Amino acid sequence: MGGFFGAASHHDVVLDVFFGVDYHSHLGTRRAGMIFHDSEVGFQREIHSIENTPFRTRFEDDLPGFHGCSGIGCISDTDPQPLLVRSHLGTFGITTVGAINNAEQLVEDYFESGGKQFMAMSSGAVNTTELVAALINQKGSFVEGIKFAQDVIEGSLTLLIMTSDGTIIAARDKVGRLPVLIGKNGEGFCISFESFAYHKLGYDDEYELGPGEIVRVDADGYETISPAGTQMKICAFLWVYYGYPNSNYEGVNVEVMRYRNGAIMARDEAAAGGVPDVDYVAGVPDSGVPHAIGYSTESKAPFGRPFIKYTPTWPRSFMPTNQDVRDRVAKMKLIPVPELIRDKRLMFVDDSIVRGTQLQGTVNYLHECGASEVHMRSACPPIMFGCKYLSFSRSRSEMELIARRVIQELEGDEGQQHLDEYADSSTERGACMLKSICEKMGFDSLGYQSLDGMLEAIGIDREKICTYCWSGKE
Repeated sequence: MGGFFGAASHHDVVLDVFFGVDYHSHLGTRRAGMIFHDSEVGFQREIHSIENTPFRTRFEDDLPGFHGCSGIGCISDTDPQPLLVRSHLGTFGITTVGAINNAEQLVEDYFESGGKQFMAMSSGAVNTTELVAALINQKGSFVEGIKFAQDVIEGSLTLLIMTSDGTIIAARDKVGRLPVLIGKNGEGFCISFESFAYHKLGYDDEYELGPGEIVRVDADGYETISPAGTQMKICAFLWVYYGYPNSNYEGVNVEVMRYRNGAIMARDEAAAGGVPDVDYVAGVPDSGVPHAIGYSTESKAPFGRPFIKYTPTWPRSFMPTNQDVRDRVAKMKLIPVPELIRDKRLMFVDDSIVRGTQLQGTVNYLHECGASEVHMRSACPPIMFGCKYLSFSRSRSEMELIARRVIQELEGDEGQQHLDEYADSSTERGACMLKSICEKMGFDSLGYQSLDGMLEAIGIDREKICTYCWSGKE
């Protein structure tokens, strides 16, 4: 996915932006960059790969060369950015987060006949941030251009632009799939995905953009230059998985939601026939842990940590793109506590079960370590569709998703017509899918949080939440 941070102030903002971007490292692991604007020297920019080196380490040597009272930076799971663009709108820096599913079509429709050329990535694809900048430049103002880009893009688009006078323009996706928040201190303002990032830097909560809203920010204040729309579809996975525990979106704290979500799952499971008798309820580190605490508290089963995540070496969830390497990293970063595994009946709660490849190795290892029972719970419903808005899942095909793959094995193409039934464990098809996954993965039991339960835990109007990856409905 990705995240960004920007600041405009009456004092130098280099360290604010540096640490603010660093606090978004959990959202991406491929590329990162920063641009600063100084009234005397103009723009300064650096972009680096962070696939094998954390953001903070990679950019520390660049800090002495940066100066400016305005700056933006990003963590990106896709293309190198932020970019510096020169156009009829002036010279500006731009960083984007989202997904463009029709990039090739947009190039064909708007640029090929005019001779526009794009720098190709190593894959041959167009840098999507460069494409967004070109779309914006089709119009006579930033507001017109941003709205035009958001309208023609199939997917989502949230962005920051920094102009040649140091002003920052922030635009939330037109249906608000991701958050954009403004913080304030005594010298200026910042813009961030994660509220905790600016809290640690001495900024207070000031404003949260509505869906499609465009705001201009400088050291003296902020103003809405295009009002928010009425429809919102914020991503539910922000609370379930992506978001950092300290953050709040739409007034709902991530960690509190996860406790509540686990408790609701245990409550509903008890009402449906009881929870398994286990020695410990545990979370798959890190994001599964608070869901497990909620489950443990509600079910009265003791909470334990049979696995400890080795964060000094493996601090992030997403690692190199090669699947074999990611699987090995997943194994290496979880260190067992044999005394809490051997001869124990264990229940693990994970934030989600996507492909199941890494989880399979973990379960096998638990059995090798002598666990007598391994029960698994997912803090969200079965994932049935690959995300087309934020690229949550790296799966190239929906048949890589374990739920869809098992359905195909059980019933072939006919089963794909009954996904709603398979997602409901109370139905015959749902129970059959759970049994098949248990046999395949070596679980003694498996349970998924219901869609209703997850939405109850989030606690805002469900019509404002995107559940596409579970329901296939926008």
